[in-house]
Amino acid sequence: MASIHLLHGLSPTTPKTLKMMPKFHSSFPSTIANRSLSFPKSKSRTITCSGATTPATDRLISAVSYTLPFFNSLQYGRYLFFQFPKLGLLFEPLLPLLGLYRSIPYSSFVAFFALYLGVVRNPSFSHYVRFNAMQAVTLDVLLVLPLLIQRIFSPGQAGLGYKLMVWGHNGIFVFSVLCFVYGLVSSILGRTPYLPFVADAAGRQL
Repeated sequence: MASIHLLHGLSPTTPKTLKMMPKFHSSFPSTIANRSLSFPKSKSRTITCSGATTPATDRLISAVSYTLPFFNSLQYGRYLFFQFPKLGLLFEPLLPLLGLYRSIPYSSFVAFFALYLGVVRNPSFSHYVRFNAMQAVTLDVLLVLPLLIQRIFSPGQAGLGYKLMVWGHNGIFVFSVLCFVYGLVSSILGRTPYLPFVADAAGRQL
């Protein structure tokens, strides 16, 4: 908000000009003079500026964008699903959609470039949609890095390296699910979600 400073310049009156100024005696009563000098206080108004409602199409596209990193992050949850079989019941409604997604050849790459080139770099979409799509793309890229690190170091099937890998997979899966729920709910409500470690990187790309 821009602050406005009002500068009032007061020119001093010299004694010589004061002597030359004639004295006027007001013939009005003091009460009337006081009334003429007192201005009515205006009632304070509370102005509420409500932002434009996010269109339903923008909400839908933003919500669907977060399914890309979520589907690709399910592979990190296999250790949790093996340890807690009942946890998989929460994701059973998504199995048909996930099966359709996995049945398409190179579905991850196709969805990635479709989201990046078709939405993020498309100026016909609003900034709200492009920002959410960029967050989803950035999160999807970050989910690839742990797999690259795993292939480089090869932690094996036992030992401390294996335990660190399992803990890392579990943490990444929980984080990605929370980001998906947060982004999905915020998009449905028309609000802008700011994912940790992702929002700043996504904002710099727009």
